[in-house]
Amino acid sequence: MLSRRPENDEDTGDVSPPPPTLAMMQSADMADVVAVERAAYASGWPATAFERELTQNAMARYIVLRDGATGRIAGFGGLWLMVDEAHVVTVAVLPEERRKGYGSILVAGLLAVAIEHEMALATLEVRVSNDAARALYRDFGFYEVGMRKRYYSDNHEDAVIMTTEDIQGDAYRKRLARLAAQLAGRYPGIDLVPAGLT
Repeated sequence: MLSRRPENDEDTGDVSPPPPTLAMMQSADMADVVAVERAAYASGWPATAFERELTQNAMARYIVLRDGATGRIAGFGGLWLMVDEAHVVTVAVLPEERRKGYGSILVAGLLAVAIEHEMALATLEVRVSNDAARALYRDFGFYEVGMRKRYYSDNHEDAVIMTTEDIQGDAYRKRLARLAAQLAGRYPGIDLVPAGLT
């Protein structure tokens, strides 16, 4: 369980807010997740799609990120466990909560899920125009391996296919440890393994 950071200044009683938290998505999270999806994407999934993912898709694993100060769901991510490959299907953060490192926290959490389930590598598709997301994924060791033409149904934009090296290997674990240390510098006490992960 994450604890509050220590007081910064005993004279003023100023206390820093607790760090964001990650947890495996539950059915009770559905309304908040759909709200994040609609705020983050012009053409998002309907609520029924998320319900099916949680209750009928044995390959699916979804996580939520809660803001440490407010407790509200500020983002979520999901992947499918396909044989030995974790396929990241979505990462979304509320527009007003961006630039806080929440996307990095979610990707780290998804990779923790993939590693726990003994996946060998992770893959994803990302819009060609989404430079920020592509840079984020590169930080986590994803590299571009191909293209899916006209992949997105809303505007027929191409998707870049990205994948990692072996996420169980020492080199990748060191990369994750370095990124985790950076996130801990910003959010002391943060736990990047989602609560409820089994």
